[in-house]
Amino acid sequence: MIVITGANGGLGNGVVRGLLARGVPAGELVAAVRTPAKAADLAALGVTVREADYDRPETLGPAFADARRLLLVSSVGTEETRVRQHLAAVEAARVAGVELLAYTSVVNADTNPLALAEAHRATERAIAASGLPSVLLRNGWYNENHLTRLSTAVATGELPGSAGEGRIAFAARADYAEAAAEVLTLDDQAGRVHELTGPTAWSLAELAAEAARITGRPVAYRDLPGERFAEALRGAGLPEFVVELLVDVDLRVAGGVLETVTDELPKLLGRPATPPSATLAEALRA
Repeated sequence: MIVITGANGGLGNGVVRGLLARGVPAGELVAAVRTPAKAADLAALGVTVREADYDRPETLGPAFADARRLLLVSSVGTEETRVRQHLAAVEAARVAGVELLAYTSVVNADTNPLALAEAHRATERAIAASGLPSVLLRNGWYNENHLTRLSTAVATGELPGSAGEGRIAFAARADYAEAAAEVLTLDDQAGRVHELTGPTAWSLAELAAEAARITGRPVAYRDLPGERFAEALRGAGLPEFVVELLVDVDLRVAGGVLETVTDELPKLLGRPATPPSATLAEALRA
């Protein structure tokens, strides 16, 4: 069995569908989700649905039973919460005797200074200590991560941030999902570390200009000090941990943390990765 956690989310759901597209029988797939009732679309395809709640470790053992390969999709929340959840999942995978554990980490996790990278480092250390054969999918930034900000920017004419002239090597969430599905079907992945990024690094000013080109409306990037950017995010009603995360990302982007470009993603996909322009065009013209 191949078990995919977080299968109700965009990434996990895409991995399940990517495996089906690669000819993996639905009967060999398990969608491990917090709320099984929300996985009716996958159940309708013949995929087994099991409850797997990172906050209830007792659900993880049964969810991972008979797993030959397991994809651990990283969770969302505060760093403390994510570490606790991930370590519980790694321990459950160890007890289940998983033959290959794949984990969705972050690009350059071992040296990445982003605040969100610490949970990934802690998880990678736990995976190594577990003794399980593993493969790390160190994903770069998603095209979709800036869609909400850009949609607002189209309405207001301004994209605020603190990234300066820093650049981000974006790729589409669907590309990362397809790459994970490919890795889960290969037999030579134990011990591998995949640094996955988009094909070109974009500045936020370029992203704003692309949004303007697509919509025909004026959109400009406005660079702000970190605290001013935080105030704008709080004014939009975002939770404080999200505000802190977004400000940290922008300030680190200014220092080049997400500008790395590799060719590993297109190699796994067998095609070029999807640029932000394509994702933006689809979203902003909808």
